[in-house]
Amino acid sequence: MSRSLLNDAFFDSFASSVCSLADAESLPPACYVDPEFFSFEKETLFLKEWLCVGRESWVKEPGDYFTAKHVGEPLIITRTVNGEIAAMSSVCRHRAMLVAEGRGNARSLVCPYHHWVYSLCGELVGAPAMSRTANFVKAEHGLPRLKVEIWQGFIFVNFDADAQALAPRLRDLEVVIEHYNLAELTGPSPSAPNRFQWNWKVMFENNNDGYHANRLHRGPLHDTVPSALAGFPELPKDAAGYYRTNGSTIPDASFNPTHKALLPVFPDLTDEERLRVLFVNVPPTLSLVMNTDMVLYLIIQAEDADHHSLVMGSLVSAEAMENPMFDRLMKFNMESVQEIVDQDLHVDALVQQGLKSQFAPRGRYSWQEGAQRQLNMWLVDRYRPGWSAYKAARNGIV
Repeated sequence: MSRSLLNDAFFDSFASSVCSLADAESLPPACYVDPEFFSFEKETLFLKEWLCVGRESWVKEPGDYFTAKHVGEPLIITRTVNGEIAAMSSVCRHRAMLVAEGRGNARSLVCPYHHWVYSLCGELVGAPAMSRTANFVKAEHGLPRLKVEIWQGFIFVNFDADAQALAPRLRDLEVVIEHYNLAELTGPSPSAPNRFQWNWKVMFENNNDGYHANRLHRGPLHDTVPSALAGFPELPKDAAGYYRTNGSTIPDASFNPTHKALLPVFPDLTDEERLRVLFVNVPPTLSLVMNTDMVLYLIIQAEDADHHSLVMGSLVSAEAMENPMFDRLMKFNMESVQEIVDQDLHVDALVQQGLKSQFAPRGRYSWQEGAQRQLNMWLVDRYRPGWSAYKAARNGIV
């Protein structure tokens, strides 16, 4: 039997990933490729932290629902008859069939297998031919509920009933994004999640890496947002997220061949804000790229050490979507964005391969990689106390 790499010395080694950026190095490669470490992350992060599942606008009307999945847990999010948003397991309490797929609108949730019926808030209201089952009480077989919070129009859920509220720990981020009016933005419905063969942190790091911008993406689509103008402001230690800025050489820079915003610029932005791109993160699931006319959002759904799924969508002003040319302008924008994304995806796949090598390093950082240290700090602040609890559980200590 192979020996576990999870031990005190391994977790002590994280100290060199959260020191000053000039001295710091990346996390051990095992944090990205080891199945046992991912199991630790599942218990420590994903079953304890707030996880983004989608936008509130996806469930506008009573009966609207959509499904999501994090760390293998199928979920369903609904708008109840009272107008509230509910999140629950979508696993039927009878034989574990999923009660719904995709999106839709329904008066109730009916399991396709044996037609157990649940209300929009998860109560079991119908169970055919169960009258002869001893001691069967419908009230005891509802779908397990999760905690829900709405932040800036995004729906977050938490498996931990005792979890600390999210919004108070994002106030420092709200100051930074205030003039984007993010909660009021709208956008096309995103496509179904795409699945990728690399660790969720590889994706998260790449989206926030200022160092590669004018190297991997060198050329007309990205040169107006140079790596040399990257900035990494510090937030209080208890903040639930972080951000980075990247200055632009022209106002209202955008990632398309014209270099300029094609849609209406968000009207409340200051002159300073119109000379930068903003990258805002609420780990472990939400990452935003905020231009002056469009916000790209990435909802990252970890699956295992080597896989995650990704929902990518865009948000714009209501005015933008009223323009008869909106679809053409968005197509022009997104074709250019896709060129950049394709370069990133190719690199991410090769990074995951490299991290499995016996020669995989704990690499040193450039000053333009400050966002990687920001993520390290968020992670290690949770890894360390999580290790104590995980170790006790593994050793059978209550």
